Amino acid sequence: MAVHNELGKAGEELAVEHLTQKGYKILETNWRYARAEIDIIAKWEEILIFVEVKTRSDNYFGEPETFVTQHKMEMMTSAASVFMDEVNHDWEYRFDVISVIIRQSKNYIKHIEDAFWL
Repeated sequence: MAVHNELGKAGEELAVEHLTQKGYKILETNWRYARAEIDIIAKWEEILIFVEVKTRSDNYFGEPETFVTQHKMEMMTSAASVFMDEVNHDWEYRFDVISVIIRQSKNYIKHIEDAFWL
């Protein structure tokens, strides 16, 4: 596995751990529809949450969350719609971004709730 893939996987594992510690119920990880992927689908209380995880080894070129593109948001929104149809969704939902910086000395996690809306 390429180093950037390993870094991304580690970031997603940290994000799942972070959400679980906050009381979120993880429903799916790496859920795919067509060419879109949603890193984490979780539920908190009665809110369905679709999470994009962005992981970097540093923030030299900007914070990880700034790399969530408009195209990625549109792909997530489309995939989320399909997921909601599949589970007969009838509760509130939102899109979150979890920004992870993995360093040898310490990891940094920033959870941005309701990060975007399309």
